[in-house]
Amino acid sequence: MLKVMIVDDEPYILQGLQILVDWEKEGYEIVAALHNGSEALSFLKNNKVDLIISDIQMPIMNGLELLETIRNDKVSDARFVILTGYDDFSYMQKAIRNNCMDYILKPVGKEDLLAILRNVSNLAKESSRMREDQEKMADAFLASNIIALLKRKYDDNNIEYVNRHMQLVGDLRFIDIEVMSEPIDVEDDDYDLRVIQKQLFNACKEVLKENSYHFIFDVSYDEDNYDVGFIYCENMATRRDMSEMEFLNMLLHKIEVIMSQPVRMLCGKKVSNISAISKSYSSCCKLNSIKSFHSQKSIYIYEDEIKVGQSGVILCKAQIDEVMNAIENNDEQQIYTAVDKLYAEIQGYEDKSDVIDLNLNYLLFQLIYLASEQDDSINQEEIIQYISESSFDGSLIRGSSQHMKRFAVEYANYLTELRKSISRGILADIENDIKEHYSENISLRDLGDKYHINSSYLGQVFKKKYDMSFKNYLTNYRIKEAAKQVISTDKKINQIAEEVGYKDCDYFIRKFIEIKGCTPSKYRKNNRGV
Repeated sequence: MLKVMIVDDEPYILQGLQILVDWEKEGYEIVAALHNGSEALSFLKNNKVDLIISDIQMPIMNGLELLETIRNDKVSDARFVILTGYDDFSYMQKAIRNNCMDYILKPVGKEDLLAILRNVSNLAKESSRMREDQEKMADAFLASNIIALLKRKYDDNNIEYVNRHMQLVGDLRFIDIEVMSEPIDVEDDDYDLRVIQKQLFNACKEVLKENSYHFIFDVSYDEDNYDVGFIYCENMATRRDMSEMEFLNMLLHKIEVIMSQPVRMLCGKKVSNISAISKSYSSCCKLNSIKSFHSQKSIYIYEDEIKVGQSGVILCKAQIDEVMNAIENNDEQQIYTAVDKLYAEIQGYEDKSDVIDLNLNYLLFQLIYLASEQDDSINQEEIIQYISESSFDGSLIRGSSQHMKRFAVEYANYLTELRKSISRGILADIENDIKEHYSENISLRDLGDKYHINSSYLGQVFKKKYDMSFKNYLTNYRIKEAAKQVISTDKKINQIAEEVGYKDCDYFIRKFIEIKGCTPSKYRKNNRGV
């Protein structure tokens, strides 16, 4: 409801205006009916209103003096309407100079008052839409600066902007927040998963309202991971007299209450400032790659999970080298033998848990390096993505040799595919698939199945050729097609969003702002010259 203040020294005018129209039906609430400008000014200093209807001739402080004081002292940004019995242009000139919206001559007619109320209501709605657009643009721009820092594609301007718009006090971490669910099936509807992701994003912002801009909607290192990024800083805990773990557990619990399902946090290593946040992001990616080899929990802390170099923990390097050699040769029998040797060696130590942790972590990092050796242009984070999305059987005992054998065989096949090259023809076919089916729910998995290529490897080759992920390529193509429709048609924005593949119009607008720099509506106005 829009809030209205009426100011007139005549009691019958005050009462008459209150019953002249159905204020509630028009979307208004009369919050004050006062007798002079001085009373009105005192009220405005402690209360917000949207519309002021004031007489000119009043004792103590008249209507024009009230208007001038409000504007000069910036007391209120409410729309101001003069109520007068004087049809004198000199009054109107002074009122207009102080940004008076309109005036009504006494005696006030119902239709005249309704016309003004409806005009104010329409202007308020337009202002609200503009504020929402501006907020979306500001959120999208801040997110783009944060992502630039996370992906190491930044300059001093990115750092300065993020420092200016975020409360960054103390050490920082990048934290990945995701709903714990069953592995995503190829047939799952991307829209349904997006809905869950948006619910998670809104739940995070609701829990941490004062730092809601620390959450990033679409920053995942994994195209099939519908998660939310979070820039944690130390003072979030300290100002609540909490330890870091107490704060994270509190945040996790409140998010789970809103979501009504379990949530997981992957916490990258601590860094001292925002310019180093990419290191925390990278460590979070690594943490994701090895969490399947660790006991399942709700919060993973990088420093707790990576325990290389612990006193008294033995690295079985000779046996790991044998496993590496077997994987590189893609020899299944050799892999089985080497893994058995490694686990036989581990069995000889008392604290098997720590030994398993150390040796599996060391092996995983060696495998990342091995894959990178196949092609020095391959991004290590993409190799980590493959490791993280490789199929693991949750029913197998943590750290079992069967678990490792299965993974090692799959990874050996993956390396073999890395050594191959995809012909130009297949990428051309994929380009055509995107052009013909961009509005549909297509994914790398679908294309990998269609062309009999590992989807992770396909994603790496795609990124190498186009300098962007398949997901970003598809998004850019959709927004480009949407922009054409925005300019060349009079279709509603939500209709265009659906036609280019977005069921969620808010998400479409956010992506449009990121790529085109403004909302679709503004883009239409700017490019039509209206």
